[in-house]
Amino acid sequence: MATRAFAAAVLLALTVAPVWAQQKAAAPAPADDPVVARVNGTLVHRSDVLMAQRGLPPQYQQAPLEQVYQPLLQRIVDGILLAQAGRKAKLNELPAVKQRIAQIETEVVADAYVAQISKGEITEAKLRESYNQYIKNAPAREEIQARHILVPTEAEAKDIIEQLKKGADFATLAKEKTTDPSGKASGGDLGYFTKQDMVPEFAEAAFALKKGEFSQTPVKTQFGWHVIKVEDRREQKPGTYEQVAPQIAAQMSQQIVGKKLAELRAQGKIEEFALNGGPLGPVPGPVRAAAPTAQAPVLVPPEGTPGAAPGVPVLAPATAPDQMQRR
Repeated sequence: MATRAFAAAVLLALTVAPVWAQQKAAAPAPADDPVVARVNGTLVHRSDVLMAQRGLPPQYQQAPLEQVYQPLLQRIVDGILLAQAGRKAKLNELPAVKQRIAQIETEVVADAYVAQISKGEITEAKLRESYNQYIKNAPAREEIQARHILVPTEAEAKDIIEQLKKGADFATLAKEKTTDPSGKASGGDLGYFTKQDMVPEFAEAAFALKKGEFSQTPVKTQFGWHVIKVEDRREQKPGTYEQVAPQIAAQMSQQIVGKKLAELRAQGKIEEFALNGGPLGPVPGPVRAAAPTAQAPVLVPPEGTPGAAPGVPVLAPATAPDQMQRR
């Protein structure tokens, strides 16, 4: 199954981002980029294999090249054979194929231009400076790991508390009693979270408990009645430079590209039309914001946001239907 999945991933990479659209001249290969295959005169270099690997899904990009080399090379050879047969059949002269090639070329050249204009601007010194500002403005926050049991009535919650006082196991009771679907399997375990992650009533009660304590009175939220137990407390520290630097660089690149696009739009002659080719009218009415999803996007807070450095991503609070007390 894994081999078939890998083969499919490789084929997808070659289909979406072909790097052998043209025949390569049989020129001598550099010592650090040897020829690894010849297909009817078309040369495949080591750099081509590396480029194809970068087009794979993340889990395959992390694999050592030696591990994926042979199936990857075979797929490259197959792609060249198919492309050669297509050219022989003059499919490369079809308008639809030419249009697709032009679209791919546009994307590749645009990506190369973004890399070029970002390279000189995103320096190690600037990344370090931005990271230091992030550390300065992002103090550590306390996290707790807690379990909870959610029930519909206060009486049920009080009965559970009495059982816990008599020595009942919290996780076992959670599996038996809770109405939180995820808690049935996890014994009510919510993992680690900050005070800001939870609705206020739940957060206040949970963070008032010491490690090993459970709530002595039921906690009411809009979801029902909770009994909470704190398993652990720890300090949430800011990410290391190695963890945060790629995100800072991505945000810097977005800012650089945004500025350059503003310049290009101001200098260029741009005409936009409706889907039918006619005049493009005003947007009909206000645009409604998308509803929040379970996996919150990474956001960049505006300058001046407390605890956030400009250009440093932060994770927005998530809406988690399987952990109903979360915001």
